[in-house]
Amino acid sequence: MSSWTHKSLLFSVIVLLSACGTTVSLDDEAEKKGAAPIENRGPGSGARPGSGTGATDGVNKPAVGPTVTVDPTKDALNDPNSPLAKRSIYFDYDSFVVREEFRGLVDAHAKFLNSNKNRKIIIQGNTDDRGGREYNLALGQKRSEAVRKAFAALGVSDSQLEAVSFGEEKPKATGSDEASLAENRRADIVYSQ
Repeated sequence: MSSWTHKSLLFSVIVLLSACGTTVSLDDEAEKKGAAPIENRGPGSGARPGSGTGATDGVNKPAVGPTVTVDPTKDALNDPNSPLAKRSIYFDYDSFVVREEFRGLVDAHAKFLNSNKNRKIIIQGNTDDRGGREYNLALGQKRSEAVRKAFAALGVSDSQLEAVSFGEEKPKATGSDEASLAENRRADIVYSQ
């Protein structure tokens, strides 16, 4: 097996392990608002309708996107046609599990970071506005940490990665419909150097 295959297998194991039993404590305010506890939900495990669990292949398994390659001769970070132009990883409601559909995106950024050891990223965890402030800050941190662990599993140096949470404070969409809420449940990859 190639080292990249080993790294991909390790990435899968990390994602699976991060889905096992870690929860975030809710503050009293979030509980009073009716916010559900954070659970690591996957397809078919009770995720709320309309939560965007991703495409399936007809056997209730997530469809895995194509392998993404980065052309080292171009300025991939500033090329709008580059796979590195996409920098948001979206999550299901109350979840911090990195969905399979974003594996290619994580792989592309990991390859770039592994080839450019002087580059660093800040992974910014975000939530929609449901739940209390502390609850959302904790969930945003869990999301950014899940993405950080996925990068680390693909060989990216810990010194290149920082995980932070903005909770609900940095929305992409301002509406209260499900599409707007889904747009705000994300981790953004921000290059700092």
